[in-house]
Amino acid sequence: MQKSFTRKSLSNASMYIIAVTIAAVSLLLGISIGSLSIPFSTIIKILFSAWFGLPLPGDVPDDLVQIVMAIRLPRVVLAFLVGASLAVAGAAFQGLLKNALADPYTLGVSSGASVGAVIVIFFGIQLPLFGTFTLPIVSILFGLATLALVLLFTRAVERQMSVETIILAGIIFGAFFSALISLMIALTGEELRQIIDWLMGSVAMRGWKYTMLLLPFFLFGVVLLLLNARELNAFAFGEAAALHVGVNVMRRKIMILTGASLLTGAAVSVSGTIGFVGLVVPHMVRLVCGPNHRLLLPLSLLYGGAFLVLTDLLARTIISPRELPIGVITSLIGAPLFALLFFRRMKRKM
Repeated sequence: MQKSFTRKSLSNASMYIIAVTIAAVSLLLGISIGSLSIPFSTIIKILFSAWFGLPLPGDVPDDLVQIVMAIRLPRVVLAFLVGASLAVAGAAFQGLLKNALADPYTLGVSSGASVGAVIVIFFGIQLPLFGTFTLPIVSILFGLATLALVLLFTRAVERQMSVETIILAGIIFGAFFSALISLMIALTGEELRQIIDWLMGSVAMRGWKYTMLLLPFFLFGVVLLLLNARELNAFAFGEAAALHVGVNVMRRKIMILTGASLLTGAAVSVSGTIGFVGLVVPHMVRLVCGPNHRLLLPLSLLYGGAFLVLTDLLARTIISPRELPIGVITSLIGAPLFALLFFRRMKRKM
């Protein structure tokens, strides 16, 4: 397979160093810029003081510490985790399904998770056991239930569970759940604005609790996909070729779908639906590092996280003091980028 000029010019270590640097700078920018600008050096002093117990210089006021530790840091960390989740899931879906248009929402998991969230908002449900976490937890459960339905339906149609059948089943369930959401929006009254705001995506006012809720799903999903990076490379040559080199096709396929769907459902449950991150970021990373999933997955994680931190920064500053939904920004950036990538790819094939 022909390597890009960038891939031939950079070693793996160089690409990791560049990606980590971009991710770190994006996190610092996300914390630094806002109604009150905070220098990078002050942010680093505050973080070192909070994490390693180092003495805080006397010129750093307490209210600045509160802004960094209680407001901006949890927001940028949550944005990073959501972007990383969607990008890694997108890279895995595209590799497994061998479909350049596959993204974390292809299997309908996002629509299923959104139905759960809209039901909670529509009926004003708050379960005593979960309290304020009723919405994200119900959303995750609906996302996982959707994946189970898609897999059961696919299995009932075709025991081999080919990727084409999985995609079609995902489209069917996704369309059905989208119709349910539209129905509830049509029937709703005062909750309409709340539902629309949630569907357009946001990481505002979530705090550390939502980050901690997402973190275990993020770690489990990412580890599961990284453990299957070799198998994803094998799937790129087709299921028959993967079987020939010793891959347990059915088991690995379900593991990859579970890991990617878990990342998608958990991300949607805390942020709403944010489009194009899982579609565009893996494409752009693949142009730089090539199709090897051992490299593609971790780099998609870093660049996806950085991308969403920067788009969230744009969403909350471009018309300050008001905020735009982050899903609007990602779509405005992602759609033209994807159109350009798609145009160039089709031109090369002609």
